[in-house]
Amino acid sequence: MPPVTSCCATRPEPRHSHLDSALLFRRESGRLVAALTRIFGVHNLALVEDVVQDSFSRALEVWGAHGAPDNPSAWLMTTAKNRALDIVRRERTAQRFAPEMGRLLETEWTLTPLLEEAFAPRTIRDEQLRMMFSCCQATLSEEAQLALILNILCGFGAHEIASALLVGKAAVEKRISRGKKLLAESRRLFELSDADFEARASTVRHALYLLFNEGYHGASDEPVRRELCAEALRLTQLLLEYLPAASPTTFALGALLCLHAARLPTKLDADGELNALAEQDRTRWDPRLAAQGLHFLEQSAAGSELSTYHLEAAIAAVHVGARTLADTDWAAIVPLYDRLLSIAPSPVVALNRAIAIGQRDGAERGLAELHAIVDRDRLGSYPFYPAAMGELELGRGNSAAARTYFEAALDLSRNDAERRFLAKRVFACTTGVEHN
Repeated sequence: MPPVTSCCATRPEPRHSHLDSALLFRRESGRLVAALTRIFGVHNLALVEDVVQDSFSRALEVWGAHGAPDNPSAWLMTTAKNRALDIVRRERTAQRFAPEMGRLLETEWTLTPLLEEAFAPRTIRDEQLRMMFSCCQATLSEEAQLALILNILCGFGAHEIASALLVGKAAVEKRISRGKKLLAESRRLFELSDADFEARASTVRHALYLLFNEGYHGASDEPVRRELCAEALRLTQLLLEYLPAASPTTFALGALLCLHAARLPTKLDADGELNALAEQDRTRWDPRLAAQGLHFLEQSAAGSELSTYHLEAAIAAVHVGARTLADTDWAAIVPLYDRLLSIAPSPVVALNRAIAIGQRDGAERGLAELHAIVDRDRLGSYPFYPAAMGELELGRGNSAAARTYFEAALDLSRNDAERRFLAKRVFACTTGVEHN
């Protein structure tokens, strides 16, 4: 068996057929990994991922010849379960599997029921949670935690992760390799009953928040990575289904992600370009996700917890509730930013607060707040600081100053999508009309 440190960081990208195999792989690979890890043990993660890859390869081969089954997920689960059964029967005298399974793997009387239980939906949910908590251990960097979650639980290959996180493929492979080595050395996944559950839960929530942001606000050439947002939503829902993790703070995170995801349909225009908030057709926002987000926000109000997720979700709720930009209750938003800045001060929060103040009190006041940001030098490479200055200057009729700021923002743009968006703002300052 190959060493754990060499596995799946270089996993081949899933091939395509008439069925969207890449999407299916993302949706199902984490569930298969969870079930198989329960049997083989985390120290055999390389073997687990080989079985998952074999199951998908077999699926594409069979489905290519005979067509996809009515329930592809069930087909994959059965294939992986049968492959696991064959491996245990062949290797159980020479291979060490999950230590907690003990002698249950040694006889046919207990082996088959054990496999059935490992592939049961509730067991898979709990094992995915254990895997998620195990990926978020304090000895791993934030970047490594994200890479592990994307690789193990979401089925992303190293190349995809590198593209999403704007780092080199070699760096991603190194992070995944180190993370899996630590998992293997632990010889067991995190137990959900362990004493540091809440500390790990905080780390898990932060990882999911970062994962969603990579999709929603990422700086890659794709201005929106919907698959990253979808995976963050899926894993947050998984967290909420487990009662001990369904705290007010977790509900607040769920609210925030749903409310932002509701606006995804209009974040890009018909040509796939970034769409300013004022130009978005709000009738196309997803009402189901908006309602789910508001429901989660209500549930997050239980108890006395007040997290950054609560405040950001409350701000998002005000935006979702406004029929137009002009209808937005900026008087409600500014105090929320005030509170957010007091508990989690950062130049980006201060920037967003200044924009809200400019909307509430006028461009002059907004510009003054932008100039007053503490540590604004940390925004020196952030294109949306000068862009905000440009919007406010444009709002008070100073198109020449606005153009200067938009040109500065254009010089700082991080990808083609931002460059095209900011070039349109420069054009608008020059001609007084939007460029299409």
